[in-house]
Amino acid sequence: MNGQRLLSRIHVSLYRLSRGRIGGRLWNAPVLLLTTVGRKTGKKRTTPVLYLRDGERIIIVASNGGRDNEPSWWTNLRHDPHADVQIRSEKGKMIARKAAEEEKGDYWPLLTKMYPAYNDYQRRTRREIPVVILTDESR
Repeated sequence: MNGQRLLSRIHVSLYRLSRGRIGGRLWNAPVLLLTTVGRKTGKKRTTPVLYLRDGERIIIVASNGGRDNEPSWWTNLRHDPHADVQIRSEKGKMIARKAAEEEKGDYWPLLTKMYPAYNDYQRRTRREIPVVILTDESR
């Protein structure tokens, strides 16, 4: 297991045990737990992800730290858009979709204000980093 994956597992465990009191913020930005189903394995995978709220919507960024390959969670969501989300002790079932260009244009300044490194990540990679919108599955 690589170091990043180990740190992610520890983060997820501490977040769940403390209901987000530990690991609920990183770099002064809020963190949620995103659980997707692996497109190859069918196994559930949970990843801590920074997020922004817009009313009932939850906005996340598929940055993968500016790497040229997209994060596995986004590849999984493109295959099956259903996800489980935990914010602190609140849990919900969500549907994911890629933000349209206009929506991304609206959200990107808010996201980079929350976490300025997203601009660096976009400069570092050849791919267009997607903004992902999560909405409540029951709505």
